[in-house]
Amino acid sequence: MRELSGLRATVDGFSAIERRLQDAQVLVDLAAEMDDADSAREAAAEAEAIDAARHDIEQELMFSGRHDGRDAIVIIQPGAGGVDAQDWALMVYRMYSRWAEAHGFKTNEVDYAAGDQAGIKNVTVNIAGERAYGWLRGERGIHRLVRMSPFNAGGTRETSFARVEVYPDIQDDDITIEINPADLEIDTYRSQGAGGQNVQKNESAIRIRHIPTGLVVTCQDQRSQTQNRERALHILKVRLQEQEERQREAELRSLKGEHVEAEFGSQIRNYVLHPYQLVKDTRTGAETGNTQAVLDGDLDAFMRAYLRGERREN
Repeated sequence: MRELSGLRATVDGFSAIERRLQDAQVLVDLAAEMDDADSAREAAAEAEAIDAARHDIEQELMFSGRHDGRDAIVIIQPGAGGVDAQDWALMVYRMYSRWAEAHGFKTNEVDYAAGDQAGIKNVTVNIAGERAYGWLRGERGIHRLVRMSPFNAGGTRETSFARVEVYPDIQDDDITIEINPADLEIDTYRSQGAGGQNVQKNESAIRIRHIPTGLVVTCQDQRSQTQNRERALHILKVRLQEQEERQREAELRSLKGEHVEAEFGSQIRNYVLHPYQLVKDTRTGAETGNTQAVLDGDLDAFMRAYLRGERREN
């Protein structure tokens, strides 16, 4: 019934625009034949309203992926660059947190490991909201920062990298992947994050390693070890299923003779804070000199540019 409702709304939206276009054409013809200024003004107003409706439908088409309506699981890790990279990973985390807040989305830290001196070693966060995954899926990849290092006594310019992984928070009923318990290596440890004395004293945090793929998932946001284990296992299944689906899509594109981009792990965006101010997406060419706004979560222009480009390709 949900699928039927969505399809009906799509068809009704197009039909409504078709009727409005026909009505607007009548007004245009009347204005031309009768030299009627009122009809001309009414036709112009209707044209603006139709264009706004077209923009809404265009945005709907950007979120036509299979999992676009779901919540998102975002994993952020520092790359090369030492303490600068760990600090950059924290900046990226704050950037997405502020973006989520601006959209009214809820964030929940599943795992958080602070850096030795500054920043973070890794963070896994669930972002819940309408089409959260649809918005965020284009952010997957390597984010590169160029700035004057605040951790270098010589004040030299440093380049740092952070990896962002984005997965749809698929419900268990929709997960088809099966995991052999013998393929799992499970460890427990004390939570490093907030959560009260109980969490700190007991080994409630869980680390699961999937031996065949080497994927590691940690979870420490729950007080109960059992709950953390269930959540970690769920995220592992999501990552394995997404990996399998992406591999299948790549194979299909290859069989069709299409060029297959190795987009996972590729550098997608440069953030230059010195010697000039510029954020530029390497895939779409979208750019802005207002670097502070971007770091404060103003990412919609970059996300829309990616989604529009993807829609054109499809």
